[in-house]
Amino acid sequence: MKLLPLLALIFALASSAVAQSCDPLILSARGQGVEARFDVEVVETPQDKARGLMFRESLPMFSGMLFVYDRPQRVSFWMRNTLIPLDMVFIGADGVVLNVHANAQPLDETGIPGGSDDIQYVLEVNGGLARMLNIVPGVVIQHPAIDSTLAAWPCDTSAD
Repeated sequence: MKLLPLLALIFALASSAVAQSCDPLILSARGQGVEARFDVEVVETPQDKARGLMFRESLPMFSGMLFVYDRPQRVSFWMRNTLIPLDMVFIGADGVVLNVHANAQPLDETGIPGGSDDIQYVLEVNGGLARMLNIVPGVVIQHPAIDSTLAAWPCDTSAD
């Protein structure tokens, strides 16, 4: 178990200069002692959302899947055909984390609600990673899918 704190330290040092301009394949998080970056796959279509991370046998560390909805809404996920434990980070329209469900169990069909009617984004990462990095409600997310007029941490479009 000593490996997790070491990985967190290495990652924190590697991501100490989180970029202000946004790349659609990178999601950044900061606040509550967090400064992290994730390589993300963005899913927006109903078909891609339905499939999610099903049938995958692994997920690289500091990678994830970002689900993008057209508007804030109530969402619920499950782990049908999902083979790896996941943390689900539920995010509002402004990019602020509203809820985290830790270590969703593989193959479990129990619904996992976002906990609010205000969820517009959901980030799925390896189970246990949110806790390791202290990703909790109040942490701010930066990604170009988040409307810059609403974003608590908008992308710097002047750098593009």
